Amino acid sequence: MQHMNMFYQPNQFQQQQQVMPEPPRVISTKDHLYLKDALSWELTAMKKCFHFAREAMDPEIQMVLDRTGQMHLKHYLVILNHVNPANSANRLGGVGQ
Repeated sequence: MQHMNMFYQPNQFQQQQQVMPEPPRVISTKDHLYLKDALSWELTAMKKCFHFAREAMDPEIQMVLDRTGQMHLKHYLVILNHVNPANSANRLGGVGQ
C-alpha cells in the first residue's frame, strides 16, 4: 500500500467546481433526457406511494406513505418548475428567487 500512495494523489485530479450564476438558455440532449428521467422517477414514486397508502391497513403506514408521496409530488413540481419555459423569464431576471 505504501507504494500506491506515490501514484495516487487525490487532489491532483480534482477540479474546483464553480456555481453557475444563472441557468443556461439551452440545455443539452443529455441534460434533457436526465430531467425527463428524473420527472418520471418522481411521478412513479409518487403514484406508488399513494397506491400503497390506500392498500395499507395500518393508519400509521398509510400516513407515512402519504407523506412520502407528497414529498415526491413536491420534488416533481420543483423540477417541472425549473424546466417550464414560462418561468425562464422569471429565473433569468432574478424575479422570485
